Amino acid sequence: MATPLLSKANFFSGADDTIKVALVGCGGRGTGAATQALSTKQNVKLVAMADAFRDRIDNSFKDMTGDNNIKSRIDVPEERKYTGFDGYKKAIAHADVVILTTPPGFRPIHFEEAVKQGKQIFMEKPVATDPAGIKRVLDAAEIAKQKKLNVVVGLQRHYQNSYRELYAKKELIGDITSAQAWWNNDGVWVNPRKEGQTEMEYQMRNWYYFNWLCGDHIVEQHIHNIDVVNWFKGSYPVKAQGMGGRQVRKGKDHGEIFDHHYVEFHYADGSILNSQCRHIPGTMSKVDELLIGTKGKIFCGAAHIKDNSDKVIFQFDKKSENDPYQTEHDELFAAIAKGEYKFADAENGAKSTMTAIFGRMATYSGQVLYWDKLINSGINGMPKEFAWNAMPPVVPDANGYYPIAVPGKTKYI
Repeated sequence: MATPLLSKANFFSGADDTIKVALVGCGGRGTGAATQALSTKQNVKLVAMADAFRDRIDNSFKDMTGDNNIKSRIDVPEERKYTGFDGYKKAIAHADVVILTTPPGFRPIHFEEAVKQGKQIFMEKPVATDPAGIKRVLDAAEIAKQKKLNVVVGLQRHYQNSYRELYAKKELIGDITSAQAWWNNDGVWVNPRKEGQTEMEYQMRNWYYFNWLCGDHIVEQHIHNIDVVNWFKGSYPVKAQGMGGRQVRKGKDHGEIFDHHYVEFHYADGSILNSQCRHIPGTMSKVDELLIGTKGKIFCGAAHIKDNSDKVIFQFDKKSENDPYQTEHDELFAAIAKGEYKFADAENGAKSTMTAIFGRMATYSGQVLYWDKLINSGINGMPKEFAWNAMPPVVPDANGYYPIAVPGKTKYI
């Protein structure tokens, strides 16, 4: 018999089948994820919101209540809008399902709390920014399994029809011997420093450029492509080495992250993933994956498989493609409504995140690094205190520039 997953106490519709949702992290991705949750077929209500910044809550609430398709599913009065560093605990308490979409540095803390409170969870990738955070997520994932809490991670290619079909037919290429992955494009937004901001507020507003919050773009974006290779391989790399740096993104507003990375990941069976990601305007744009096997190749972007004579032996019908961002919520909420325990994405989410962190550390150091040593290293890049006047882990020098990793000098183990 399926285990009941929903709270019996329902003070909104009086119906036992209402699935109450809390949104933790109210930026663009959080607003999108909440909208997708509220667009499922189930009786879903958004009942609480939390963010460090009040304006984020206000903008998200305005956007969602302005959507005629979902506004009737939003019931978040002022007393259930929580700000500050600890608001997440209060928001989580109101819900059956929690959506975790803050900058990823906070994900281990929020995931632990959601599991502790016994909630079903959707959390965005990546799920941490350092090895210590990965360990926290893995430990909480085990507890989630014991409690039979569904956990979906926003590595949405796992919920995309074309990737699912390619995965189902991956035996057509035999044993995977090598792979390539790309996330090359112009880059993302910058939020300049404003007068009166503390260093903590500035970094959180410009979070993409600080490793404790973002993990660098190899972690925040390129994880998608790296994860596809891990998924199709059914394993994770054991060794990595690479190179990277800051070629054009050198300003004070660019924090400490690199603008390009190349990593050679080695798997235990001897296969290699050559991974590259770049944020440089005017350069080649490519976001894709290629898997090479003993009998052929899988071209993920083209959604087809070729044999060694270059003949297409499978072509996905792109008319059958879906919106994977919506599908991951459709399937999660359908399982919850039925009382099913079906999703346990957290372990893979953590290990694919660790793969990307592994790559960042390899490019920053220029050394050959090993998975087992790093994941057990206890390296923790998070602040010692979360408060607006507290000091983040990195601070600017007298000229406003942040310390940057130097390959050959930066060391981890």
